[in-house]
Amino acid sequence: MTDNKSQRRFELPLPDGEIAAAYYRVDDEGRLVLIHTEVPYEFGGQGIATRLATGTFDLVRRSGGKVVLRCPFMGNFFRKHPEYADIVAG
Repeated sequence: MTDNKSQRRFELPLPDGEIAAAYYRVDDEGRLVLIHTEVPYEFGGQGIATRLATGTFDLVRRSGGKVVLRCPFMGNFFRKHPEYADIVAG
């Protein structure tokens, strides 16, 4: 799991050089606004998006950052995982 700052996305490497990605923008307060989650079609239904969300939230927590949830998947993930409330700003 890496933060590709130049592409503004968190990346989870997958087989065959594919990646799952959580895209973000940075708001005026320096928070990461999670806007879109993408998993290649052929990897659907394998829990990849959940692994991506967990990795994203863990990386943000380690960096001391905050997230704003605008991506529906990330919002649903947070509802199921309130243990990340310390990094969710909205």
